Amino acid sequence: MPLALTDVVAAGLLGTGVAALAAGARQLAARRTEGRWGSLVAIDPGRPATLRSDRYHLAGRPDVLRRAPDGTLVPIELKHRPAPRRGAFRSHLVQVWAYCLLVEEATGRAPPFGVLRYTDGEVRVPWDAAARSELRTVVRAVRAPYDGGGTPSPGRCARCPWADRCDLRARPE
Repeated sequence: MPLALTDVVAAGLLGTGVAALAAGARQLAARRTEGRWGSLVAIDPGRPATLRSDRYHLAGRPDVLRRAPDGTLVPIELKHRPAPRRGAFRSHLVQVWAYCLLVEEATGRAPPFGVLRYTDGEVRVPWDAAARSELRTVVRAVRAPYDGGGTPSPGRCARCPWADRCDLRARPE
């Protein structure tokens, strides 16, 4: 027995309604999740202020800043990929630590943590003495003169935007 046009239209409307209901439920869940980190202060796609530290010669703009209930700002870094299976990459942690330092320098109040948000979950990144020490180590290493100790990689070097300015000792033969 063939379907009547009204049955097809009704099924289409029902499907659209279910999809809209599911989208609304996802939005409400996202708002509830967002709320646990505090109220929204800034988001990168707009024009948030760049945070700067003259003391550490750093500048950056977190993807999202939220104000926690106690008034501290919490930086949130958005990654458009699933969380790495073995935990957050060190480079991602360093980025969040740098944002935590910049928030602290700008406001005079240290955030208790930063957040790495992947497409499939979040990682709360503590901002404590150990994180400060690690960040200082990275900043010192980046500012130190290049010692030629890099390990060349044909694959990486071929895609490197600085290959034409690279110290010859780091280039593959």
